Amino acid sequence: IPLYATLDFSLKKNVIGSPCCTLHNYGWVVHNRDFWHTIKISFLLALETIVISLALFVPTIYLVHLKLPKLRPVIAFMALVPFVVPPIVMVVGLLRVFKGTPDWFYQEPWGFLAASYVILAFPFMFFTLDAGFRSIDVHTLTEASHSLGARWSTTMFRVILPNIKAAALAGSFLTLAIVMGEFTIANLAAFHTFPIKMCGIASLLDAYQKLSLPDLMTRTLSSESDVSEQLIADHRRLVQAYRDGDLGAAKRIIVEHNERAKATQRSAIERAGGKV
Repeated sequence: IPLYATLDFSLKKNVIGSPCCTLHNYGWVVHNRDFWHTIKISFLLALETIVISLALFVPTIYLVHLKLPKLRPVIAFMALVPFVVPPIVMVVGLLRVFKGTPDWFYQEPWGFLAASYVILAFPFMFFTLDAGFRSIDVHTLTEASHSLGARWSTTMFRVILPNIKAAALAGSFLTLAIVMGEFTIANLAAFHTFPIKMCGIASLLDAYQKLSLPDLMTRTLSSESDVSEQLIADHRRLVQAYRDGDLGAAKRIIVEHNERAKATQRSAIERAGGKV
């Protein structure tokens, strides 16, 4: 039912008098360059996150199961932390922790966002891989490989990995879904990814407005591209002020942002025929 509802929504133009089924939305997707640019960024971020996560967690979990089984409860507890800490709190902490890092890491999505997403995907990747390792006899496979003269690298890539392939694929797909749909960290860190772009699509904004959700963000309530760009600029200025430690500038930006939000909502109400 959810898949059918999604398909049905994509075939509607949300305009009174329009035909029941239209490919207008798909045509917009094909010809919108910003759409493909942002989805490319998010997809590459997802691939980077998957590669880093597998490179970190596969050898770690293998070592834990083979020689350090008492550490498994500790790592499992650490994996629960991203579930407990909300992303909106996590991103503020990460901005402070990574403040002194080079610009190529701190100000680029391939650095800051990738590191953040590895932490965010930690529980899903760890528990999936852990289940895969627990389903095989790690000690027997390792001893058999070494008795035949195989090195550690050969044992890892030609014996262990083929046996946990299903678990690695499951964790990779979960990570892909998380990164492609993550909004909070990218938004507060002022990066323009695919979910940020989706918040500026007029058809989705119109659908939200028809649902009468008055408490949505200003960006969601407005279909004007210049307003969306102004809000993105506000986020970038706020992040820069936070990086510089300038609390006065941060307060001024927040005040200006709130005034712009009020003006945007007032304009939306007036366009709909209402009065403030």
